[in-house]
Amino acid sequence: MMDLNRLIAFARPFYADKDVMHDLSHIDRVINAAKQLLKYHPEIHHWDSIVYAAYFHGFIYFHEEAIRAFLDREGLDTGSVERIVTIAWESQKDELAESLEGRLLHDAHMIEGGKTYLIVKSLCTGTARGQTLEQTLQYFEKYVLGAGVCYLPEAQAVYAEMQQFASDFIRDLREGLKPV
Repeated sequence: MMDLNRLIAFARPFYADKDVMHDLSHIDRVINAAKQLLKYHPEIHHWDSIVYAAYFHGFIYFHEEAIRAFLDREGLDTGSVERIVTIAWESQKDELAESLEGRLLHDAHMIEGGKTYLIVKSLCTGTARGQTLEQTLQYFEKYVLGAGVCYLPEAQAVYAEMQQFASDFIRDLREGLKPV
């Protein structure tokens, strides 16, 4: 059985130096989005694996061995460890998710925060990186707007709404920034 306090204690140092959009509150938002998607998929029986993977998705690419060691210390069997690691990898925005759990977590990561979140996240992240507004807008237009896909139909609808809001927002902002 998962001990959430030990899981958070293990994960916390890996998020300590991340910006406000990628710290532990990010994990809470992703888990909340995953819970919403889970309602459409009662065939998923490994919720604990999804929660573990959500906490690990922000650092699995550098610390997979530490994650595996933690899960071993927690007494998880080999199959559970493999499932969690796979889900964590599949949740990455640029990875191919093959398992339903990986697709669910991937999509939860894409739709976290709802309709306005792509804008909020980009503006906050750009500020945290010391970018000018123009640099942030250029990054957003090149790498975020019109980018990314979701696997699950329920998430696709949310992500389409997010993309439409972002497109309208950026268009209006650009219009307002034009010199008169």
